[in-house]
Amino acid sequence: MRPISNPPNPWARVHVERDHPSAWDPEWVGEPPSDPLQVYEEEARSLIVENDSPDVGFRFGVNPYRGCQHACAYCYARPSHQHLGFGAGTDFERRIVVKVNAPEVLRKELARPSWQGDELAFSGNTDCYQPLEASYGLTRRCLEACRDARNPVGIITKGVLVQRDVALLAELHARAGVRVHVSVPFADPVVSRALEPGPASPDRRFAAMKALADAGIPVGLSLAPVIPGLNDADLPELLERARDAGARSAFLTLLRLPAEVLPVFFERLEAALPTRVGKVRSQLVDVRGGALNDARFGHRMEGAGPRWKAIVDLFTLHARRLGLETGEPPAGRSPFRRPATGPRVPRDVAAGQGLLFDA
Repeated sequence: MRPISNPPNPWARVHVERDHPSAWDPEWVGEPPSDPLQVYEEEARSLIVENDSPDVGFRFGVNPYRGCQHACAYCYARPSHQHLGFGAGTDFERRIVVKVNAPEVLRKELARPSWQGDELAFSGNTDCYQPLEASYGLTRRCLEACRDARNPVGIITKGVLVQRDVALLAELHARAGVRVHVSVPFADPVVSRALEPGPASPDRRFAAMKALADAGIPVGLSLAPVIPGLNDADLPELLERARDAGARSAFLTLLRLPAEVLPVFFERLEAALPTRVGKVRSQLVDVRGGALNDARFGHRMEGAGPRWKAIVDLFTLHARRLGLETGEPPAGRSPFRRPATGPRVPRDVAAGQGLLFDA
């Protein structure tokens, strides 16, 4: 894919442009991004992806979008954008691919005989409630497909747009089960804006968490990533604010800097918080066994050594004090019901044929 000033890419069916973030977030402050947002629409062939990494707490995921406007400097998914011919830096956050047929593809995949109703994670490689969702509504329509099929869902997001779907998520939870983790890794709004310029402030994210909890939706706090020397001291405050907002659980992961994420992160940290760079680098090397990153499966999201143990102990102590769960909940039997395919049979005829499927 190429920018609009170049010949159109044959893999991109449609290309449109959007305004800067103030168009979708009235409380957004600061200068708009220097690079214009470019949106590429595509027809997806498949949607459900399977994950085999022990570092990520889900097996199956759904990504209606590629790239993410939240522009988090530390996002581990940045290198995946290179598979599209884009860069892992500003391209990841300003060239967004939209899978316009995602809901329809998902409904087909949920109807396949091979699908067994496992929990689907939204999204794993991008934020399903990034700003373009306000225009496209793909996440909402995918969630409707899960509701209709009674397929359990797990969501991790920084997007306060999740509040739009409170009623839908409550219905989905009643039918199949849903878990929503709101990601708030920084207590200081200045640090938050510096390293994650796209999403709303921590205050607004906690407000979204409370709206979900008030509707009876299980919510938790995602402390991801923990950056030693920058936000590890924020853990007690963030956990307490999450508890006050109705959170039932919390988890944390260590900063991960694979491939091109490492230079992007330190370049932006240097530009925004130059006095913190040395401390962050030193402490990260300390918890990573002398390196800045550990690419081994099973080690990518956690550290080692006394400093990392102190961080985990701090998290565990305060989570326990506040009554927050920190482990994975036991997996129950999925209430999944395979969607019907083909012409719909009238209810009276179906009853006469002895069909036993739920309505």
